[in-house]
Amino acid sequence: MNIIAATLNAKYIHTNIAIRYLKAYAQPEFDIQLVEYTIKDPTMNIVTDLIQKKPTIIGFSCYIWNIEETIKVVKMIKKIDPSITIVVGGPEVTYDVQDWMEQVPQFDFVVIGEGEETFKQLLTSIRDGGEVSTIPGIAFRHEGKISINPQRNKLDLKELPSIFRFEEDLPHLSKRVIYIETSRGCPFSCQFCLSSIEVGVRYFDREKVKDDIRYLMKNGAKTIKFVDRTFNISRSYALEMFQFLIDEHLPGTVFQFEITADIMRPEVIDFLNKEAPPGLFRFEIGVQSTNDYTNELVMRKQNFEKLTRTVTMVKEGQKIAQHLDLIAGLPEEDYDSFKNTFNDVFALRPEELQLGFLKMLRGTGLRLRAEDHQYIYMDHSPYEILGNNVLSFDDIIRIKQVEDVLEKYWNDHRMDHTIEYLVTNSFTSPFDFFQQFGSFWEDKGWSRIGHQLEDLFKRLYEFLQSKKLKDLDIVVGLMKLDYLSNAKYKPRKPWWDPSFEKDQRSVIYQSILQNPALLGQEFVKLGLQEKELYKHTMLEELAFNLNEYMYSGKIKLENTHLLAYFDPANEKTLLFGCSGEKTTANQG
Repeated sequence: MNIIAATLNAKYIHTNIAIRYLKAYAQPEFDIQLVEYTIKDPTMNIVTDLIQKKPTIIGFSCYIWNIEETIKVVKMIKKIDPSITIVVGGPEVTYDVQDWMEQVPQFDFVVIGEGEETFKQLLTSIRDGGEVSTIPGIAFRHEGKISINPQRNKLDLKELPSIFRFEEDLPHLSKRVIYIETSRGCPFSCQFCLSSIEVGVRYFDREKVKDDIRYLMKNGAKTIKFVDRTFNISRSYALEMFQFLIDEHLPGTVFQFEITADIMRPEVIDFLNKEAPPGLFRFEIGVQSTNDYTNELVMRKQNFEKLTRTVTMVKEGQKIAQHLDLIAGLPEEDYDSFKNTFNDVFALRPEELQLGFLKMLRGTGLRLRAEDHQYIYMDHSPYEILGNNVLSFDDIIRIKQVEDVLEKYWNDHRMDHTIEYLVTNSFTSPFDFFQQFGSFWEDKGWSRIGHQLEDLFKRLYEFLQSKKLKDLDIVVGLMKLDYLSNAKYKPRKPWWDPSFEKDQRSVIYQSILQNPALLGQEFVKLGLQEKELYKHTMLEELAFNLNEYMYSGKIKLENTHLLAYFDPANEKTLLFGCSGEKTTANQG
């Protein structure tokens, strides 16, 4: 038999570990070919590639992000060659199995739950002409009727073979995100999450996991993401793994973890702040809501005070980047409550704040009790909510406007100085800034067109002009600072009008050449000659003292000249400031 295990990833850089478990577990009896596509690939291209491989059996790994495209592929394959056996598995088809088998008659088999042993037994049965009716954890068709066998007992994870020794994967390890799991299951019961359905946490063999990580690093893996639902549920286990990664990591490798922040002990954070190299670890923390009643309704235990302590300690350590998640649309969290949640979490200033919308996943308690809160949601994946008893569709549209500009202006870190000032000084709250700007953005139609970096600055400036800010000159100075700080090369035409005419700029440059110490000793060390000064620098005026701001973060109103030096050798920008009065007076 020619067997293919396939999936459609969300992005090219992703890798699917599910199909690799199937391949590893089925060896040596079966040689499964792994094939990965993306949801952006044209359906015809995927079908063409698969058909040309002359498969006997194709197994598809299914998730909310790929099920619709996978069904299109399956239906086309069955039209072309009905003899090809189609097997689907994964979290998206594990629940509502009867419904899936009825909706998609092209599905020959559904593997329910953990698929390693089930899929191998199914392959054996098909090869040998045996009965599939005795295989636990499958749905199948027999004489026109659908049969569903109960799931099998959970696997002993310590016995599973490694999925990281396939030669065909070696060329891709350095280019993709590599996913690894050290446990399955979750100790919590959050009713919006599939992990709440499985009882208990099971662990893989620690030494095997370490050997896999060594192998991955040795062969070029740069980003390794642990998919454990709560990596730090066992403090001793987490500490052991952290210590191992610190001791044996290779330069350039980054490890990402899903962390439950409110159960993380301060001594663990102290250890990481002292021992972890900067940039080695990245934490993803699901906050979801700070509304206690909402958390109670979804059976989510969370101590926001302790979570805040963890996030703050990690941030102060300056070693680990943090990605915090929110979910809009949870039970009894209306627009104003979500605004409070947003502001609570934004106050922690995470490096990234992900604003998502509740998805009513098949099999979850929240979906089963959707009528309790009058939920309406998409019939198709990703089953995103369209409203409930306290959150209207109009409210959801407004929050989506916040999400749009949050992603562009906070998470991408293009304007850190500017946004920090605006949310602290110019608007009532961070949410108010992002909401007002997001609504303005939508009204202008900018969400329907593309944008370059300069466009982001121009559009923010246009919005701020419409608000008639009293401190707009300060904000514009911070925008210039952000723009120039992130530039590698001297911009040909910046988004703002130059502060000085050519003759004015020449006067200031001559003043600097006569006394370079005006810009400090670091500037003196550059030893720039007149030609280099004119060719590789820009000169702008700010309404505040740049040196004071960079030192203390405080705005002191004072006319300042900002000189940006674009180092052609290192492709980086150095910024220098001095009093505008000094440079002008010196020339005089």
